[in-house]
Amino acid sequence: MGFNIKSYLASKRELVDRKLDSLLKYSPKSITPLEESIRYSALSGGKRLRPILMIAANEAFGGKDEKVLPIACALEMIHTYSLIHDDLPCMDDDSLRRGVPTNHNVYGEAVAVLAGDALLTDAFNIMIKEGLESGLRPKILTEIVSDISSAAGSGGMIRGQAIDLALEGVNDVSVDQVEKMHSLKTGAMIEVAISVGAKIGGANDKQLKKLSVFAKALGLSFQIVDDVLDIEGGSDMGKEVGADARNRKTTYPELVGLKKSKRKAEVLTKKALKSIKDFNDKATPLREIALYLTDRKF
Repeated sequence: MGFNIKSYLASKRELVDRKLDSLLKYSPKSITPLEESIRYSALSGGKRLRPILMIAANEAFGGKDEKVLPIACALEMIHTYSLIHDDLPCMDDDSLRRGVPTNHNVYGEAVAVLAGDALLTDAFNIMIKEGLESGLRPKILTEIVSDISSAAGSGGMIRGQAIDLALEGVNDVSVDQVEKMHSLKTGAMIEVAISVGAKIGGANDKQLKKLSVFAKALGLSFQIVDDVLDIEGGSDMGKEVGADARNRKTTYPELVGLKKSKRKAEVLTKKALKSIKDFNDKATPLREIALYLTDRKF
């Protein structure tokens, strides 16, 4: 029987959801809605792409889920914080996320900001505390924390969001500028998910270089497909179709058209798969995830 990507994704998503639920405490006696707001966004579904990629990369080198899971959940918390803040009126002003009203529309802008702040801050505490308890060596854990903070910070995801805002409404944007934005805003966290998972699993420098090529190609392909689906719609969007156009976002399809965008995503996926062609069958989930993400219905 062949590998079933949907079953794999569902089982790993459930694993991540259970761990997140245990990590994000909630007291019904709290006088503030902060914990409720945090859990609302963190546990409201989503693809869990980044933690699943980390788990799959770890498995590719024989790693066990229990060792990588706390770090994977911490990364998802950072991703969730970024979504809460991106949705704010001062950013993208979105009203729907993961198929439900955005955090600030339910709890107000102030609580949404604090929920995002808390998720980001608590994520690093979880990495250290849970990482040590799961058996990660301090040296590798320090490297992991540095990698993730760099990917999420002013040289990575945050810079990508800043570029995104700067390009809104600009008429002479180049494809290179859009690719740079995507490589930081979306790609940096995908890349670090894969590299961290592989490091925890024991990948060597040569293998990490090949995975870097895989991750860069996958990150850009994923975002291009998202841009296409924002125009054409798709069952897994979880947000309003056409938001990019309403927010005057510069996207890949806007610059080169839908047909060329779809072709670009396919070429990038082939590049990703080629980069890890000599990996053994333990890397099958990584390969299948790359194919699945490109094949999301246009």
